[in-house]
Amino acid sequence: MSPLLLFNSSFGLKLSISQVVEEIIRFMKTEPERRYCITIGSDSEVLSSGRADFVTAIVIHRVGNGGRYFWRRFQFGKFHTLRDRVIEEVLASLEIAEKTLRELKRFPGMVFDFEIHVDIGEGGPTKSLIQEVVAMIRAYNFKVKTKPGSYAASNVADRHV
Repeated sequence: MSPLLLFNSSFGLKLSISQVVEEIIRFMKTEPERRYCITIGSDSEVLSSGRADFVTAIVIHRVGNGGRYFWRRFQFGKFHTLRDRVIEEVLASLEIAEKTLRELKRFPGMVFDFEIHVDIGEGGPTKSLIQEVVAMIRAYNFKVKTKPGSYAASNVADRHV
């Protein structure tokens, strides 16, 4: 399996998407009466070499009572514009979202919300990208959140960039 598709756990383990989903299901089954939200988010930063360091996070949030997350890091080529880098973050999140949902379908009866979080907002240089990025994610039929509500990208993935 490609190391790009392995996610880190809080216990230092390297997990495949299937294993991440099994951990998510195990977490949800400990308190099945609770409400859950699974979120995918990516963040990136440009390195001194000009390449970009990307992190994608999968978060399982037990609404009102904590959660767990899993993350992967990878480097990508040089980006000439902020827009190109943000679009690559979105594409990384969409890829993982589709793979995660495919695995979650192996566990019928599990109830959860599912969102993609994007590290863009009204208050910064990414303001002009909001409409384009939100439309792109909605075209894949996913719910989307931007700052300040996009914790999977803005807080969790950002912590590991």
